[in-house]
Amino acid sequence: MEWGYGSQYAREDAKAIVHRALELGVNLIDTAEIYGQGRSERIVGEAIRDRRDRVFVATKLFPIGIPPLVGSRARASARRLGVDNIDLYQQHWPSPLFPPGATMARMQRLVESGLVEHVGVSNFGLNQWQDAERALGGPVLSNQVLFSLVHREPDSDLVPWAQKEGRIVIAYSPLGQGLLSGKYQEAPPRNFRRFRTNFRAAGRARVVPLVAALREIASKHGATPSQVALAWLIRKPNVVAIPGASSVKQVEENVAAADLDITDDEADRLGSLAPVG
Repeated sequence: MEWGYGSQYAREDAKAIVHRALELGVNLIDTAEIYGQGRSERIVGEAIRDRRDRVFVATKLFPIGIPPLVGSRARASARRLGVDNIDLYQQHWPSPLFPPGATMARMQRLVESGLVEHVGVSNFGLNQWQDAERALGGPVLSNQVLFSLVHREPDSDLVPWAQKEGRIVIAYSPLGQGLLSGKYQEAPPRNFRRFRTNFRAAGRARVVPLVAALREIASKHGATPSQVALAWLIRKPNVVAIPGASSVKQVEENVAAADLDITDDEADRLGSLAPVG
């Protein structure tokens, strides 16, 4: 079970969340230099200071990824994280300005120098992922993408390719930003998410059958709908999930989903009810 870290949490709360996650066996912490303009990396660095050997640290290059700045940005991220090397360094978005070779050549130099262990990408389509790998001249280990029961696009191409080639799909927003919890069936959240298509009335109506099935399956397993949604995702080979957590309790609930053994029939049922398009 993995855990993704953003920038919205108070420093001491965030450290407590990280520490509890590590106690429960979480070993991947994902962040990015753009989260809080480096603040997230600093907080993560403080939290893992005496626990480095227990953590697989992943961070991301600033989205535009100007090739000549790749090395300096990686070194700055490592300093903020307080680490000698970054386990997984990801290009946050495909660059609209530079071809994959321009950035991946710099990534390869970081691997050769020992500063970076593995190279990854984020928000890349399959062809873009494959182009990046050819440009790197070696495995681009992972692709971090939007993936959940309400965003199933990676199932069509990214996941099969990752399974065939031994790569990893990292699913962010694996709970549909809370939509799959069922908390917003009657009314949208009070924050910025209420303006997003999935949280408007029509979007919430589309997932009513899916949320009902999540609740029913959760009841059978003594779990929550969110835990069932996570279990559906992480049972897939070569897929890991990075659900956010704003409290220790949420971390504990997320981690418990790894032990939830839903059946093939239950997984198929959820998949059949997932909205398309």
